[in-house]
Amino acid sequence: MTPQRSDDGFLEKGFEGLSHNFVTGTLEELVKWARARSVMPATFGLACCAIEMMASGAGRYDLARFGMEVFRASPRQADLMIVAGRVSQKMAPVLRQIYDQMMEPKWVISMGVCASSGGMFNNYALVQGVDQVVPVDVYAPGCPPGPQTLMHAILTLHAQIRSGELTKRREATGGGAGIHIDQLDGQGDTGAVKLLQPTAKD
Repeated sequence: MTPQRSDDGFLEKGFEGLSHNFVTGTLEELVKWARARSVMPATFGLACCAIEMMASGAGRYDLARFGMEVFRASPRQADLMIVAGRVSQKMAPVLRQIYDQMMEPKWVISMGVCASSGGMFNNYALVQGVDQVVPVDVYAPGCPPGPQTLMHAILTLHAQIRSGELTKRREATGGGAGIHIDQLDGQGDTGAVKLLQPTAKD
């Protein structure tokens, strides 16, 4: 059956033009679910935080269980930028160019205090917060944050993608969600850390 043209119909606005019913509601939820479980990070490490980011993808923490074990070398194949480390003024235009080349919808995690606020480097050479260059969705604290904190940031981002709020906010304001999370590394056997604990023994 061909959809009829109307002022707010399917032909003008796509799925947004349809009133949600069983079929379209389920399809929208399926798209959100697939987006959250097929996030492809860009290979973009800048400083010591990048070592912790690489450790997150190794066998001990196993990002593969979240469907994002492949770090893409091309920004055109990635939809998540993890800014891992301090951003210099010379690197800022490169970071923005890579972000612009990434496919939509795309998200950003600011990893560590240097990326989030400049950290201990309060000088003219470094950007005092990567949110001056790209819209940040999740801030992961620490110097450097360990794999547990990064994975906590990733799971927080997954939940936001699944809810659909990030896509709506980006369309409305052009900015990121700016979610601040707690650092989980070194806090003992708490519930959140237990969730992210590796399955293999040393």
